[in-house]
Amino acid sequence: MISVQHVDKTFGKQQVLFNITADFQPGKINLIIGQSGQGKTVLAKSMVGLHEVDQGQILYNGRDFTQMDKRQKTALRQEIGMLFQGAALFDSMTVEENVKFPLRMFTKMTKKEMQDRVDFCLERVNLSGRNALFPSECSGGMQKRVGIARAISMNPKYLFCDEPNSGLDPKTAIVIDSLIKDITYEYGITTIVITHDMNSVIEIGDNILFIHQGKNWWSGDKRDIIETNNPEIESFVYASEFMKKIRASLRENIS
Repeated sequence: MISVQHVDKTFGKQQVLFNITADFQPGKINLIIGQSGQGKTVLAKSMVGLHEVDQGQILYNGRDFTQMDKRQKTALRQEIGMLFQGAALFDSMTVEENVKFPLRMFTKMTKKEMQDRVDFCLERVNLSGRNALFPSECSGGMQKRVGIARAISMNPKYLFCDEPNSGLDPKTAIVIDSLIKDITYEYGITTIVITHDMNSVIEIGDNILFIHQGKNWWSGDKRDIIETNNPEIESFVYASEFMKKIRASLRENIS
């Protein structure tokens, strides 16, 4: 579990996060949602050490990340997998080389062990036999799956996904959601997903944190978000007539 306790973050004179407290559960899809500029990406980057918080604690199974020295932080980061927005693959590397990159950087695996791990991860994301392709030869959905394979190559305890469905068509987005869900449940990973995709919220939102004006404004699960009357949640999630219809249908099914 990752526990964030009373976290503040300021850039210059602008405070972005205000006393954020939240728990992110293992074996579940933990979503961070909210409008642009509300602090969700800053929170996620603070959780992995890309930003230093002004005050508060970030606990990984009781270990306070904010109090660790450089060596301890480096060791903990090896337990974290990251899927960046746009996949962030190395264009000059093949699919295999992209997935193998963290293994070369952070492990002492033999060549055979690395190859076996790469092949396993590619098979897990349904990309067996695509090792020799370059990112430019892959569709957007394939690139995201390669990104997931790379993110899980180190067998992480924690997985951070930044807008995993950005730029994907609805059908491919569902495939990516399903893959993240399956991997999370299968390996008991603590998965944190930053998303604007309302289909993801409704379909895979085990544990949802809604950030508004830099504060923990609301939290619950996908059932709670259907039933809530919180005006800021309603304005964000159910802004479109399409989502309002989905909500009405889901409420009818629940009742």
